[in-house]
Amino acid sequence: MLNRRTLLARTTGLAAAGLLADKASAKILPGIEKATMRGSINAIEIGLQPGALDDQSKAFAKMLSDASDRGAPVFLPPGTYLVSNLKLPARVRLSGVPGATRIVYGGNGHLMMAEQAEHIELSGLVLDGSNRWLADYTQGLLDLRRVAHLAIDNCQVTGSGKNGLALEHVSGRIGRCDVSGAADAGIYSVEAGGLEISGNTVSDCANGGILVHRWQQAEDGTIVSGNRVQRIGARSGGTGQNGNGINAFRAGNVIISANVVSDCAFSAIRANSSSNLQITGNTCSRSGETGIYSEFSFEGAILSNNLVDGAANGISIVNFNEGGRMAACSNNIVRNLSIVGPYTADPPGFGVGISAEAETSVCGNVVENAPLYGMQLGWGPYLRNVVATGNIIRKSGTGIVVSVVEGSGSAVISDNIIDAAQNGAIIGQRWANPVTGDLARSTFTGYAHLTVERNKVS
Repeated sequence: MLNRRTLLARTTGLAAAGLLADKASAKILPGIEKATMRGSINAIEIGLQPGALDDQSKAFAKMLSDASDRGAPVFLPPGTYLVSNLKLPARVRLSGVPGATRIVYGGNGHLMMAEQAEHIELSGLVLDGSNRWLADYTQGLLDLRRVAHLAIDNCQVTGSGKNGLALEHVSGRIGRCDVSGAADAGIYSVEAGGLEISGNTVSDCANGGILVHRWQQAEDGTIVSGNRVQRIGARSGGTGQNGNGINAFRAGNVIISANVVSDCAFSAIRANSSSNLQITGNTCSRSGETGIYSEFSFEGAILSNNLVDGAANGISIVNFNEGGRMAACSNNIVRNLSIVGPYTADPPGFGVGISAEAETSVCGNVVENAPLYGMQLGWGPYLRNVVATGNIIRKSGTGIVVSVVEGSGSAVISDNIIDAAQNGAIIGQRWANPVTGDLARSTFTGYAHLTVERNKVS
């Protein structure tokens, strides 16, 4: 008689019989006994010794080569592995225990390099350069060139004598990593092809944080999002080449969003000759020079929803003389600027909240404590099709200055609130020299290229 108890008993019996049959089949089917070898390779089982004082480069290189040939991942147990001059094979899947598996550079060349690799995946590793010398032929502690797919996750990269990560012609992603103490930049990418740099911490680097560069102006498409970049120096000097938290150079179609960037010698975010650019939702604190820069020969930039607190200049969208044009600057907060920068500034000097020059809309921003100008529209004849409307400017030297030099193009300044501007609300200037009265207090500007209306001054 079939009931619940007998049904369960029969089901259990059938399952047990099935397991026995599977075991019997496993002894017959070829290759089943070796199935366990299809998993990851344990480095200790093939002779690597964590914590050994001797250099283990040869064994390490052989392990990676064998794993590449088999398409197998490699697991490094906790400990320290002293290695140098590793040339990574075409396929690398190397993982360890985060914070506990340390690969330490032994000196005399480079740590890891790759050229023409198919797939490189690194996770849970500490790569320690020990601040040792790197050869002229290498660009960083981890130097990867022409990698079709890269995935670096939850790694620490520290103490590099050059760049922390140096990437050339690389696609893929770098995420959840901690890069610190590089003698040059933390992460340097050139000629990327669809790269994502997200969720990382980059700190205490001597010349730059995250750099996205190209040899010539072209589409790059890198996404730099959700990173924390802090304490970036400019050891090699200059007037902006170094010292930037995030820097795009000649790289088009780049998105820089939701990053927290602080204490950089020059700019928190600097884009040079980068078109179709988006800089959105970033928090930029205590920048030595300009907080956010879009400069030189760019076309198309969106700078919105950013917060700049503490800088010599706030947001600069400039260099129409070099072809820099077409931008939207909206809903940003810029505050607490200084007239002191890292070098002696050309006129008009530091202390400007927002600067714009050509085909640019400056709308819905709040500027407070800009000691020179709240806004600067144009420079000499380099002014064309600029709209400044719906902004709030409070506690500035001059509220808004606009160029009235011969050859200046159209500008509309309307519906702004300007409070506590010491030297006038809206002033026309010839280069750095004021030449008009307060245009906000008159219905007639005397300049055909200017429309100034409905601004509230207090």
